Amino acid sequence: MGLKLLLDRTPEMELVGEAADGRQTVRLARELKPDVVIIDVGMPLLNGLDAAAQIARENERTGIIMLSMHSHESYVLRALDAGARGYLLKDHADEDLEPAIRAVSAGKRYFSPTVAQALLDDYVSVMRERRLQDSYDTLTEREREVLQLLAEGRSNKEVAGILGVSPYTVETHRTNLMQKLGLHNTAEIVLYAVRKAIITP
Repeated sequence: MGLKLLLDRTPEMELVGEAADGRQTVRLARELKPDVVIIDVGMPLLNGLDAAAQIARENERTGIIMLSMHSHESYVLRALDAGARGYLLKDHADEDLEPAIRAVSAGKRYFSPTVAQALLDDYVSVMRERRLQDSYDTLTEREREVLQLLAEGRSNKEVAGILGVSPYTVETHRTNLMQKLGLHNTAEIVLYAVRKAIITP
């Protein structure tokens, strides 16, 4: 109800549907084709992560924002893998919801600042524990550009168009930067970019 009231106070945003469980969320998203869907991680009948994955498969233009109580990396990674473009902590949702909707509806990503800080703290702690050096400085200028554009959610084809190179060249840069940074998929690229403040809430 609190989120609904918040949206009602924003004239250019329209609440087009509400769902009581994960299955209903998927069905309504299919019928209404909203610009943005806000999903709770914990929902009855079908959890938010699986619901998000189904919605993302059926309509890639619908931006998904995940609401959660957890800021740990594993939860954020699972949300990104499921297709979420935004990740908000419930106790900060009243502050973060409006900017998150604006960002996600524009095709960008959004994370609660507290989530971004928690990811950074975890990363720094692990690096210190293992006495590892951050490999970001080993990236070339072009690899850094590709990293940012991929983290923002752009496809290889879109990155190629922006940089004026071929999709094959983008894929080569992507492979090289992932090897240098020890990353394995797009979700990990996004998390790394958040930690390094390459993309910010």
